[in-house]
Amino acid sequence: MSDKKVIAVAGATGAQGGGAARAILADPGSGFTVRALTRNPDSPAAKELAELGAEVVRADFYDEPSVHKAFEGAYGAFLVTNFWAHGSAAKEIEEVEVLVRAAKATGLRHVVWSTLEDTRELLPLEDGRMPVLQDKYNVPHFDAKGEANELFRQAGVPTTFLNTTFFYQGFLSMMGPKRAEDGVLTLTLPFEDGKLLAGVDVNDIGRTALAIFKNGERFIGHTVGLAGDHLTGTQYAEKIGAAIGEPVRFQSVPYDVFRSLGVPAGDEIANMFQYYGDFDQEFTGARDLDGIREIHPELKSFDTWLAENAANIQVD
Repeated sequence: MSDKKVIAVAGATGAQGGGAARAILADPGSGFTVRALTRNPDSPAAKELAELGAEVVRADFYDEPSVHKAFEGAYGAFLVTNFWAHGSAAKEIEEVEVLVRAAKATGLRHVVWSTLEDTRELLPLEDGRMPVLQDKYNVPHFDAKGEANELFRQAGVPTTFLNTTFFYQGFLSMMGPKRAEDGVLTLTLPFEDGKLLAGVDVNDIGRTALAIFKNGERFIGHTVGLAGDHLTGTQYAEKIGAAIGEPVRFQSVPYDVFRSLGVPAGDEIANMFQYYGDFDQEFTGARDLDGIREIHPELKSFDTWLAENAANIQVD
């Protein structure tokens, strides 16, 4: 019988949860082991975690007893919800309510909750500079998580609030550079040049969560702002270009223009980047690169991440 403390990992087959599960499993001296929560224990990703040593259990946020059962006997949990699975802030808050009730009922001693700021604290809905979405949000996938922070506090669940940010992995998909009509590779984002955009390797979320768990109760009740680098759009483009061996330029698209392009979730994405830009001092400033590296020294800079991932950047 292992005497390691069990960390229940929500969304263990997703990007953030998978990163957390693998980080814990890769550190046998941490004193922790993984209980991987997934809706489908028979999926290839779940089976891979089991082979790495995780206890894989079925849990569904819409089957509350399954979540309670998955938390029973665990020391702590890494909790994350996936707004993009359904695109509904209301549903995301319902999911968090289930997680909070289960965490409280089973007496978890430390929860690391992957969250984001509620943009309405700095940008009231009546401000008018961006469209209100889903009736009462600026950036639903931010605001719902930020709003849900209070649920953990009100329930008295011992929680560390881990504020994440833009994932470097976005450059491997829809936000990567594309060849423009003049043949030049172009990184096009609805973001003002000269403003700093905080970025992070999605896998560093889980590695930072492990570091927080290893610190015991030190960070309970605290908010930890996470980022691996703060760069301008031009700097991201130049670094990508240097890594792939072909110049990449940055093209800033005005927020309103981006909203009019018909891009999937375009309003949400434009509002997010406008929040990044309009409140860069508050948002980026809350992510102290030196401070977070005191918790997780191996946090990846964009250069380090690029050295490992440049070959995966798809260009025409």
